[in-house]
Amino acid sequence: MKKIISSVIVLCFMFFAKAQTETAFYPTHWWVGMKENKLQLIIHRKDVANEKISMNPYEGVRLIKQQKTSNANYLFLDLVVEKTAKAGNLQFNISSVKSTKKIETNSFSYALKEREKGNGKTRIKGVSSEDLIYLIMPDRFSNGDPSNDRIAGLKDQSLNRDSIYDRHGGDLKGIQNHLDYLQELGVTALWLNPVILNDMPTRTEHGYAMTNHYKLEPRLGGEKAYHSLIAELHDRDMKIIQDAVYNHTGIEHIFFKDMPDSSWFHFWPQYTNTTYKDQVLMDPYASNADKKRMSDGWFVPSMPDWNHDNPLVENFLIQHAIWSTEEFGLDGWRIDTYSYNDLEFMNRCNKALLNEFPKLCIFGETWVHGVVNQSFFAENNFKNQPYNSNQPGVTDFQLNLYGIIPALTQDFGWTEGVNKLYSTAANDFVYKDPMKNVIFLDNHDMSRFYSQVNEDFQKYKMGMAWLMTFRGIPQLYYGSEILMTGQSHPQDGWVRLDFKGGWKEDKENKFTPEGRNAKENEAFNYVKTLAHFRKKSSAIKTGKMMQYVPEDGVYVYFRYDKNQTVMCIMNTQKEDKTIDIARFGERITDYKKGKNIMDESTIDLSGKLKVPFQSLQVYELFK
Repeated sequence: MKKIISSVIVLCFMFFAKAQTETAFYPTHWWVGMKENKLQLIIHRKDVANEKISMNPYEGVRLIKQQKTSNANYLFLDLVVEKTAKAGNLQFNISSVKSTKKIETNSFSYALKEREKGNGKTRIKGVSSEDLIYLIMPDRFSNGDPSNDRIAGLKDQSLNRDSIYDRHGGDLKGIQNHLDYLQELGVTALWLNPVILNDMPTRTEHGYAMTNHYKLEPRLGGEKAYHSLIAELHDRDMKIIQDAVYNHTGIEHIFFKDMPDSSWFHFWPQYTNTTYKDQVLMDPYASNADKKRMSDGWFVPSMPDWNHDNPLVENFLIQHAIWSTEEFGLDGWRIDTYSYNDLEFMNRCNKALLNEFPKLCIFGETWVHGVVNQSFFAENNFKNQPYNSNQPGVTDFQLNLYGIIPALTQDFGWTEGVNKLYSTAANDFVYKDPMKNVIFLDNHDMSRFYSQVNEDFQKYKMGMAWLMTFRGIPQLYYGSEILMTGQSHPQDGWVRLDFKGGWKEDKENKFTPEGRNAKENEAFNYVKTLAHFRKKSSAIKTGKMMQYVPEDGVYVYFRYDKNQTVMCIMNTQKEDKTIDIARFGERITDYKKGKNIMDESTIDLSGKLKVPFQSLQVYELFK
């Protein structure tokens, strides 16, 4: 679709040449008792800007301003909702003069609701290093309600499990049906790929091209299924993280097809893609042209780039984030393509969310290269820089790409192998709080971890033990616990295959021990044992970390607090190694023995220790 963008605008307005009779409000409803008392209400209706709008008196609510754009189909109402306001319905009157000069008045109600108990304090618990996140692509996990596999009127009518890019039918009910499985594994929080409507003609399975922010994807079950899933999660003391996309939207989005005005998106004389070069944002020598292309270029041709400098766009996106958090009781947000957003906008968005919901967890996708680059997008310890991020945490690609993966796939050397993991962790001084970073072995955009280590089961177990014991918030990608495989190149669909057993026609059911083979059960039980130990370990969940310089391919780190010390010994070599325990006396202190958390065997800490080849031994120390 590399064409002149002005042609796209013409086509979009041609699509909306037909008269619209429906009236839509964005946000669809609001609440009394919010900390921020300002609300900008968007009315979308044919020629609404040419009509007369009034609001009936309502105690505690004032209409202070009306704003128009070049498109008469929009009107923006600025309201103030005082603390004294009670829940109820605002009444708006829209009067228009017909061709007969007769005045016709339509009335519309707008709901102001009571907030859920807790008002963002106790209801929303947040996600922290005490949790284990499980990332799910809903379309590929389990089909709990086949009746929503296809929805009449939506552009994508595909339903073909033999295609890696068509829809497969997984949904929110399917996830809810398997919460017992996830709890057995030790999962405490779910991060789902986007659940908002993607009414695009193709590739709707991933969810990252939203077309109406205030409609949940009906093929996943819609608002009712999402509320039901989250209610049960919270009843089980589990948590939910929603995937946010602020940088771009789908080209079929209602606000792109019928734009309030052309300043809502970044347009160029001809189609211009982002360079994907985050370095220019921090480069003291960067050109303004490179910075603009990075931030204002489109991510892909089918995803228009929002203009965050437009105050109306900013209000729309921030209010939707607040609305979603309050409406569904979200515990966290994962922010897609963080570095491509206007960063000052992101600071304002984060601030607004955390002001309203102090315990909310926020972390952004920062698929960049280098610890300094990554820390630029998080709260860090740098001073005198042109931009200071207020984002609490990031997806820690550095500990993945330049940490655990080379530790398991490269031979040991001065800067290779496990030394990369050690060196990357040594740079944690740049972060304000590295424990808020999310660590992982793979995700929906990367080759499956088991494939990355060439299906070497020993290396797989080393990686899982690292994930469950290192600093930060661990994230497990669905199916990694049962050895799912797949390479992201040349097609990312191969890392987003179905979880076998999630469809009634499946011949295998990997959700049960009987449906898994011996190695899959061993993997599942290995992860389960680690996850449940972690759940009870104060040292791992909230304690400090101490690491020692790797020697001869052996890397030792400790997690500790005043109540517990855990010793982790990673031997990346192909043969057993013997280490002198005395080297670690500073951290072992007066502990005498260690218990292996996997088999409960004990070791003596008074002499030398033989470490099995290609293993990560985890010991809880005791006296």
